[in-house]
Amino acid sequence: MSATCLDACCGPRMMWFDKDDPRCLFVDNRAEQHTVTDRSHGKKWGSRSFSIRPDVLASFEKLPFDDGQFPLVVFDPPHINHGGRGFMVKKYGLLGENWRDVIRHGFAECFRVLQPLGTLVFKWSECDIPVKDVIALTPASPLFGQRCGAKSRTHWIVFQKEASAHAHRG
Repeated sequence: MSATCLDACCGPRMMWFDKDDPRCLFVDNRAEQHTVTDRSHGKKWGSRSFSIRPDVLASFEKLPFDDGQFPLVVFDPPHINHGGRGFMVKKYGLLGENWRDVIRHGFAECFRVLQPLGTLVFKWSECDIPVKDVIALTPASPLFGQRCGAKSRTHWIVFQKEASAHAHRG
């Protein structure tokens, strides 16, 4: 495999400058096309289309890759815990009642496929769940992070996998 980056939950690849970047392998558990009503680009109602088209159809809770395969992993899981079938749920997915187990397994899998000393970039939006509650689900210590967005609810957090097999909090 020639990809040096894994996006473990790519959705519509919103963060990517090149949505078809060959350096990255895009994974998601959904393959879907949506057209939604949108008023964000002016005063008149319109529509916007997006697609979720992973290279590999799989869940971030059980990634089909060998241990230590990628030097860089991006993890941007669903961050909505309830909400039915709205725009954000269609775009990013829904966590549900067992969100702690889902995110815990996701972190474990991302670190499993990450090479020793590899980098995990984690993105979280505090729509329903505070970032501190999410970070508590991994034994790894973040290196640094940044809040952004209109209300500073989106967090970008960077982890580095330990050189040994076990990560720890400092």
